[in-house]
Amino acid sequence: MNKKMLGYLLFFIVLVLGFYFFLFRGNDFWKAKLPVISYVKPFRFTTQDGLPFTEKDMLGKVSVVEFFFTTCKGICPKMNSNMKTVYEAYRNEPDFMVVAHTCDPERDSAARLKVYADSLKIDTHKWVLLTGRKDSLYSIARNAYLLDDPKNDLQKIEDQFIHTQFFALVDRDGKVRGQVYDGLKQTELDRLKKDIAKLLAEKSDHVNIVSEKK
Repeated sequence: MNKKMLGYLLFFIVLVLGFYFFLFRGNDFWKAKLPVISYVKPFRFTTQDGLPFTEKDMLGKVSVVEFFFTTCKGICPKMNSNMKTVYEAYRNEPDFMVVAHTCDPERDSAARLKVYADSLKIDTHKWVLLTGRKDSLYSIARNAYLLDDPKNDLQKIEDQFIHTQFFALVDRDGKVRGQVYDGLKQTELDRLKKDIAKLLAEKSDHVNIVSEKK
């Protein structure tokens, strides 16, 4: 191949690459996406205000998920202090929320969760606290959010207790993304905040499907 032909070939390659760059530059095509590690399963719990809350209430939102209990004197206060820094960073984002579940529903009634939420001085439209049946709470922690080993459910539910410092990240379409984040480690909290920003910048498959139906 002579130099002239080589020059034409290189020019053609640059032209094609330039075309695709301008075609997809506003698209997620070029971005490295966070992996999908699980999916939110159907559920129905009760909020701190005594209202029903299901997986459908998370659609369209980027959600950070945790499990705690109000009487915890160990890791929970530190976890929720760290969660509050995440909440404060994104509280003004309309498509962001924190979804906190009690792992001690026998003690943590909706009324007690309301008192706890008030003590945190949070907007419960942006940071919702949930209670419900223990077996349902524990099942979703293990099988949807991957915050506890599913093998732990082999014993009687009344003898079980989840006590985890890990957070899960869910996108607008109910997909659990990225990784399980240690709520006690600053490096992982920093990564969580960055990953929230990535998901907020992504387009929702759910929204696209709704738009196509219209």
